[in-house]
Amino acid sequence: MSDIAADPSFHGARARDFFLARQPILNRGQGLVAYELLFRRADAGTASVIDDLAATAAVIEHATELGMENVIGGSLGFVNIDKTVLMSDFVQFLPRDKVVLEILETVKVTSEVIERVTELRKAGYTFALDDVINESEDVRMLLPHVDIIKVDIAGLPPSTLTELSTRFRSARKKLLAEKVENIDEYKRCLELGFDYFQGYYFAKPAVLSGKKLSPSQVALLRLMSQLSSDADNAVVERTIKQDASLGITLLRMANSPALGTGHRIKSLAQALMLLGRRQLQRWVQILLYAEPMKATGLLSPLLVLATTRGKLLELMADRIAPRNRNMADVAFTVGIMSLMDALFDQPMAKILEQMLVDDAVRDALLEREGVYGEMLQLAEYMEQLDEYSRQLFPALDGLSLSHEDLCDIQLEAYAWSEQVSHQA
Repeated sequence: MSDIAADPSFHGARARDFFLARQPILNRGQGLVAYELLFRRADAGTASVIDDLAATAAVIEHATELGMENVIGGSLGFVNIDKTVLMSDFVQFLPRDKVVLEILETVKVTSEVIERVTELRKAGYTFALDDVINESEDVRMLLPHVDIIKVDIAGLPPSTLTELSTRFRSARKKLLAEKVENIDEYKRCLELGFDYFQGYYFAKPAVLSGKKLSPSQVALLRLMSQLSSDADNAVVERTIKQDASLGITLLRMANSPALGTGHRIKSLAQALMLLGRRQLQRWVQILLYAEPMKATGLLSPLLVLATTRGKLLELMADRIAPRNRNMADVAFTVGIMSLMDALFDQPMAKILEQMLVDDAVRDALLEREGVYGEMLQLAEYMEQLDEYSRQLFPALDGLSLSHEDLCDIQLEAYAWSEQVSHQA
């Protein structure tokens, strides 16, 4: 890799010159504990990446501009570093209590590297080894100096996975399985003693039998049906009152700064009068995702992903049609409903058979068609930036959005989702 610090394009870069993705990292209880942050440089109007590590370095230098607390909230952020970034001074722009520094598998370990890692660990930084697929000489040399081993399980033979997990657990290292794409892979790694899991397995439905809904979720679905069919406020209020905890939660959310009412709301009747159906529908949609993990006290990754998608699509609609409130509302609904198949472990088509939704919403959720489908597709590309970075510019062009638009709405959506998810 070239010397980043000597590259004039690095020092002229801003945080807004990059595409950003955050990939959830879950613990053994399936709670959200961290994100891996991926940065890709948007260069010359194309989706090509001139140097991903240069992008990471530039964003590190401009971490305050990016607003790290808005991107990761109360979670940790895993950040890729190579030797050049590791040896640089600007790595210390990252808050030591908020990040895990991932040493890439391409780093050739030398005494200089060991000395630098030791120095930064003494300063309070946590290190992980990235994309480990075997116990190479470099891995053995770094093993005493890192805290977390990230094992790339994609295509790894079961025997090798077992051997690696046994070896690293005996060395008292935390294990993180990355590229976990289905529930069977997750269960296998759980049995082997892995501590953390990265991948989108949690957002994919296991559509064999469906999940048993909690009483509160049943009440929420009844509420959704009543709101869709324009039931009287008295009927809606009566449904809410049948679940005491639901009423309390809704009142707490009604008074959340994130929902921006500007009034102190003391009763359900007052909430319905002041906020109306649109805001109530949002509460209901958000709480559907919050309910399954409420008893554990853990932050639901589905809740965070769904609220992020909802806000992203709403803000995209605001940019596309600034005075069209209905379009923004529909966009939010599409974003937050897009993970209901994973929430209920049922095919999306079956879920939509039981709900009243517009054709535009149905087309977006089932086929990724229409303007809402295009917005949802763009949100999905952003989540998996390492796979779909080349699709971002065509998707942006199709929606008449700029890269700068995307950066602005992405950071706003992250901050909003973090606030709402912790209050749900």
